Amino acid sequence: MTLRLLNLALLIAFPISWFAPLLRAGLLPLFGLSEISVITGLQSLWDSDVILALLVTFLAIFAPYMKTIGLALIHFGYLRRKVLPVLEILGKLAMADVFLIALYIVVVKGVGLATVETAWGLYLFTGCILLSIAISHLTAKR
Repeated sequence: MTLRLLNLALLIAFPISWFAPLLRAGLLPLFGLSEISVITGLQSLWDSDVILALLVTFLAIFAPYMKTIGLALIHFGYLRRKVLPVLEILGKLAMADVFLIALYIVVVKGVGLATVETAWGLYLFTGCILLSIAISHLTAKR
């Protein structure tokens, strides 16, 4: 029952994490920092690089949400447990998006001209993905 509730809570937490600020970035420390979320980042990507935007959209939005819905279907008996390995792969793909964000932060900080700070949304998004991975692992053990 607890796994069901935690998984259903992810159906609410994921969309919040997509709109929450992942990081604050600015050109120089003197200027104000702009907040970047998954959604605002995707909006920028669609204007500049459609293929990367498709990849990030899949990794950040579709993969974790499909996994969460799949786990809910398993928990309520509408989907067979045989699909758990596929759902676990979706969770790992979603983690790739967190890696991309972390890589972006490291690269921008290395250049030295920009200021980048992590924001609470990055921790929320990462926590949602890690919780989803834990739920699928515990579901597999049952």
